[in-house]
Amino acid sequence: MLEGPHSRMRELLLLWRALLDFVRGFRVLHFAGPCVTVFGSARFSESHPYYAIAREVGRRVSLMGFTVMTGGGPGLMEAANRGAQEGGGLSVGCNIELPHEQDANAYLDKWVTCHYFFVRKVLLFKYSYAFIALPGGLGTLDELAEALTLIQTKKISSYPVILIGTGYWAPFITLLQDMIRQGAVSPADLDLFLVTDDLDQAMAHLETHAVTPFGLQRVRRPSRWLGERAPHRASGTPAPEKSVKSA
Repeated sequence: MLEGPHSRMRELLLLWRALLDFVRGFRVLHFAGPCVTVFGSARFSESHPYYAIAREVGRRVSLMGFTVMTGGGPGLMEAANRGAQEGGGLSVGCNIELPHEQDANAYLDKWVTCHYFFVRKVLLFKYSYAFIALPGGLGTLDELAEALTLIQTKKISSYPVILIGTGYWAPFITLLQDMIRQGAVSPADLDLFLVTDDLDQAMAHLETHAVTPFGLQRVRRPSRWLGERAPHRASGTPAPEKSVKSA
């Protein structure tokens, strides 16, 4: 980065590689349907208490008719994708190439692996009508801050953002409150998200702020008893056209 401009050919190759990331993502996710993106730590194993919570989040979101989208990796991302499949819904992921290879988890129906983080984030936001942040590290904070910034600046619509884990997110809320006192953040920005431990409240928030405002409709699920098979999606209907206004 400190070398300054590279050769025109090298810059062209960078653009070409980013374009390939986007094209692959658009092709894989075009028919994914209305998604809810779940953020969370890749480091929490199945023995961690939040793994079971993430799994239940994925299951409940799936039962609402949404496709569950994650970063496609292990930990709480895996748990949310696992819950989505257990709920009979579609489970998709946007994985990322890392120096120490991050493999896509085993609970994905569809996934794309990106080279660039910025492409990955555009894909995570482009197809989603809500964002759920479970406990996580710097990557989760990056994605959460990006979602809130895009909503705050009206680059995307006012999709609901839900933070699961009041104790875990308390320092984050304290930081925002201090920013408000310093004048760096508006008090109204605290209304951009819900913080809760109650999954019933979280799902009701999705119903009120993601399903109803955007006219999403449900379709009847296929019956296994009758030998019916789901079409491309397991539940829900294709969403109306949706796009991110900026990357």
